[in-house]
Amino acid sequence: MKAFKGALPRLLLPLLLLSGAATAAQDPEKTLQHGGVARTYLLHLPRGYDAAKPWPLVAALHGGGGTAKSTNTLAHMNAAADRHGFIVAYPQALYRHWNDGRQSGVADSRKVDDLGFLSALIDQIARDYNVDRKRVFATGISNGGFMSQRLACDLAGKITAIAAVAATMGRDLSAHCKPSQPVSVLIIQGTEDPLVPYEGGRVQVRGGGAIISAPDAVQKWVELNGCKAQPLVADLPDKAADGTRTRRETHSGCRQRTEVVFLRVEGGGHTWPGGVPYLPERRIGRTSRDFDATEVIWEFFASRQR
Repeated sequence: MKAFKGALPRLLLPLLLLSGAATAAQDPEKTLQHGGVARTYLLHLPRGYDAAKPWPLVAALHGGGGTAKSTNTLAHMNAAADRHGFIVAYPQALYRHWNDGRQSGVADSRKVDDLGFLSALIDQIARDYNVDRKRVFATGISNGGFMSQRLACDLAGKITAIAAVAATMGRDLSAHCKPSQPVSVLIIQGTEDPLVPYEGGRVQVRGGGAIISAPDAVQKWVELNGCKAQPLVADLPDKAADGTRTRRETHSGCRQRTEVVFLRVEGGGHTWPGGVPYLPERRIGRTSRDFDATEVIWEFFASRQR
């Protein structure tokens, strides 16, 4: 693997330290044939799953270099699914990297059809289980966050809302994003992310691709969804002495009752707030302990429906 500053692997989100951690024993690895390739994913059914009623579905996408198994370790998504009652799928990217529309990386160079795979994944899970097709969501960190935004751009007919962590928006995707209908969007971005610059430019790994700034990504979704120009702004309580503070900007008044929400994590790094640090702070920056991103994301999803 090629190195970043002599230490970090060529990844958007390394997660290799977590990739061997197993999810709960009851979560099976499943296979989906797509484009002549056997694609895999893990599936977690919440405690008390009852096929007699429809359930929300969340697709949780790992970061670049990560794995389906590592995502739950990072974000404790299974526990949230059990508490709140939703199905969660953990897809595995080929070459551990999603083709997220930034025109970069091995998945792009090999023209991997991740958009088609994730669309087929939603359909397969909905055939096998009782999924509420009006409540299908996607979230992810870094490469997974960029891919979530591509889903909102290109698969809006199936995706109700997305949440991107430590990911702004690819410059090429921004120029061509034309969702078929409005999609609610939550973006969580640290101002001191050493890999995905808050102010945009290029992702700080070799071949990382060009991106727009976090505020520009928010504004892009505000325009696409036809939201009110001025957001409701509030500071989250500073609960932990961790060098971070978070401001929430909520853009409402959007078409089809969608919303665009931005959590600006002042001092935050390339991390999942409230999650497991996968590398030392000196390499990826601070992890905010003022809020739990998984809980905030589910709260955002829970109020959305087509």
